Amino acid sequence: MRFFKFKSKTSLFEKNLRENIKFDPDTQYAVIRSSICTGEKVAGFKNKKDGYFTEVMLIRNPDDEKRFREIYGLDTVKVEY
Repeated sequence: MRFFKFKSKTSLFEKNLRENIKFDPDTQYAVIRSSICTGEKVAGFKNKKDGYFTEVMLIRNPDDEKRFREIYGLDTVKVEY
């Protein structure tokens, strides 16, 4: 039996995120929504005009937040409760 090595499973995930969920800094800003009750965190983009939130990924640890910033080329991400 022959085994194949793939570079990384996350590279396809990250590529799909960038292609399917677009970030437009003119009309949106990056935000992490954090629940006060459960502590659950979700990263996404909020529309500047109407406040519509587009969920991108679940944040389980600081590495996930770092990955979110790297995927979309962000320096900082605002946190909302």
